[in-house]
Amino acid sequence: MRKLKEFTIPFVGLKLGQHRFEFNIDNKFFEHFEYDEFNGADVKVDLLLEKKTTMMELTFKASGTVNVYCDLTNEPYDQPIDSELLLVVKFGAEYNDDNEDLLILPHGEYEVNVQQYIYELIVLAVPSKRVHPGVLDGSLRSEVLEKLDELSPGEKEVTKEEDIDPRWNKLKNLLNDK
Repeated sequence: MRKLKEFTIPFVGLKLGQHRFEFNIDNKFFEHFEYDEFNGADVKVDLLLEKKTTMMELTFKASGTVNVYCDLTNEPYDQPIDSELLLVVKFGAEYNDDNEDLLILPHGEYEVNVQQYIYELIVLAVPSKRVHPGVLDGSLRSEVLEKLDELSPGEKEVTKEEDIDPRWNKLKNLLNDK
C-alpha cells in the first residue's frame, strides 16, 4: 500500500517534549484503503506526540461523524465517532508492529507514518450493529419499518374448535386413548 505523505511525521528534527498534529479525515482517505462502508466522513484527529530520549508516545483522539447505512432500515445516518488510541514507539534492531499498542522502529529511522493507526482508530470506533437513532426513539418513518411491523408476529389468533379440520380431532383422540 502506498503511504500518504501528509500522514508521515518526521520526528528526527523535533525537540524533546510535546508536539501537536491535526488531521482532517474525509472520504478520500478511506478510498485510499479501498474501504467503502462509509458514505461520507468528517472526522478530526488530534495527535499528541510526546518525544522522549529513548521513545515516543503518540496519543490519537478522533471525533466527528461518518455517514453509514442503518442495518435495520438501510437508511443513511451520521454515526458519531469519539475514540482514543495510545501508541508507544520504541527503537530496536528491526521494524515490528505485531503488538497493537507498541511500534518498534529500526535504529536510524527518522519518520513515522500514522495513516494505518488513524484508519483503524476510526473504523473500530463505529459499532458493529448500526442502528439509526430514529429507530431507537421511534421518530423514523420508512417503508421498511412499516413492512417489518406489518409482517412481525403479533398476537396469535385463537382458533376455535369448529375451525379445526376434523381429521386432526381424530388424531387427538389417539393421544387420549391409552
